Amino acid sequence: MAEFSWNTQSPLESALVPGHHGATATQGGVTLEELRDISLVQVMARRGRTAETAKAAKKVFGIEPPTSPSAAASRHATLIWSGPDQFIAFSARSGDDQFSRLSEAFAGVASLSDQSDGRCLIRIGGPSARQALAKFCSLDLDDAAFPLGAAATTSIDHTAMNIWREVDGTDGLAVFNMLVFTSFADSLWHTILDSCLEYGVQASFARAA
Repeated sequence: MAEFSWNTQSPLESALVPGHHGATATQGGVTLEELRDISLVQVMARRGRTAETAKAAKKVFGIEPPTSPSAAASRHATLIWSGPDQFIAFSARSGDDQFSRLSEAFAGVASLSDQSDGRCLIRIGGPSARQALAKFCSLDLDDAAFPLGAAATTSIDHTAMNIWREVDGTDGLAVFNMLVFTSFADSLWHTILDSCLEYGVQASFARAA
């Protein structure tokens, strides 16, 4: 009988080649990074239980979930609005059974779905990040329209995507996180990478902390 080894790997295992790609002589530049070992749980308040869901979230995460397209961050988790009365809880994956712990905390008030292995998280930043994003994302990501903490649900090439702006990078520039389904991650990575090449792009991956 054949033996099988089920090893979890990134959906970008083949597509992501760390290092510099594209233009070299440029004042711009883009950083493109995949975050691995992530925990993602979709939390959907049951009918008439929105307030109780918010209360449970405050107890578990130390913050209330956003009620409009935005993201709220605490020390250990980020809650991203994903629709009316629902949000995605993002954190670093730990050795604990996080889903069971959250299921217990939200028992009776919200329905949960573990999305940890179903989504890929790509982070983009750098001086030319907005110009690159404008090639494939129809959202206005200017500071005035998409400030720190803003979030949206949109699509790229008919693929659903959650995007939110987190704390600015150490260079003081905007950083955007994009959540896409793993089955489309490889194709979308190439779309994003191709959009960055004229500015020069540094590709890498890191483990969520």
